[in-house]
Amino acid sequence: MTKTNHFDKRLSPIPSEVLSKIAKIDEIKGRWIGGLQINPQTLGRLKRSVLVTSTGASTRIEGVKLSDKEIERLMQGVTTKKLTDRDSQEVQGYYELLHNVFDSWKSIKFNESTVKHFHNQLLKYVAKDHRHRGNYKKIENTVEMFDANGKSIGIVFEPTKAYLTPKEMQELMDWAERALEEKKHHPLLVIGNFLVEFLKIHPFQDGNGRVSRILTNLLLLKEGYLYMPYVSHEKLIEDNKNGYYLALVKSQKTFGKKSENIFPWLNFFLDIFLKQSEMAIELMEGEDVEKLFSPKQSEVWSYLQKVPEATPLEICRETRITKPTVIQALNRLIKLKKIERIGMGRATRYRKL
Repeated sequence: MTKTNHFDKRLSPIPSEVLSKIAKIDEIKGRWIGGLQINPQTLGRLKRSVLVTSTGASTRIEGVKLSDKEIERLMQGVTTKKLTDRDSQEVQGYYELLHNVFDSWKSIKFNESTVKHFHNQLLKYVAKDHRHRGNYKKIENTVEMFDANGKSIGIVFEPTKAYLTPKEMQELMDWAERALEEKKHHPLLVIGNFLVEFLKIHPFQDGNGRVSRILTNLLLLKEGYLYMPYVSHEKLIEDNKNGYYLALVKSQKTFGKKSENIFPWLNFFLDIFLKQSEMAIELMEGEDVEKLFSPKQSEVWSYLQKVPEATPLEICRETRITKPTVIQALNRLIKLKKIERIGMGRATRYRKL
């Protein structure tokens, strides 16, 4: 059996619970794509927030100690200060790389060159890693787990040997690229299989976990899960870090044996992604929908919460917002089921539901 057929065999048969999670995720994907038209300025604010949250979470998983507030301040003042400590250097590299993926994912090809380029960019500010960034490992490495203080609490597993890494990475990339193109398997299964094998190989001397999470964003965006920049999957992993490592180990320890079991990892991966998907819809349609309003839309909504009902002209007069903008905000609030329209023509009024 070839290695590529070996990857396919892992994904058959698929348990019903896995198929059920995929169906739920794809239903949400359709709702997002066919749903609301969110203000571009609002999307920009959400994206900037997620960049900080994801950078903080992904780097803290690997031992960085900076808080989100510290990272936000660092990003705001990075052009005026030299990055002298490793935590700051790692944070800057992740932030810039993720920003590029969010902005340019359509033009980024998924191939082995991109994986190496991501590693190079991830560590470009880290002085101690300049010799090996963008290149596969030349010496053996291990996978360690870190506590909340960034202290190593033990080795999780021993990855692929350095001399076998180029061959195994080529086989993995060949399979993943072809599988995503041929669509023999659902893309979420292909991506999950790719990630668990990538982390088992651990192809780089350092930065493998962070590269895998950047690749997760890229691959899911390419497969049409367009809410990746607006809810942080990295934060969900940080909040479930023990489960993350346990799922990886449970699956990876079976690899290479007669009966492989990828489903502890796939269930974790899909649980995280399902939660991310649900949070995206809650953000768009739920009680926190005000977070998606532009400032003027928020003013209209705020005014309507204070009065029994109002005409568009009354809203314009009280908020000093132009009528076209008020009408646009009212239509949006109706679509969100926040208000209702009463009457017709010049007698039309609006009130909170």
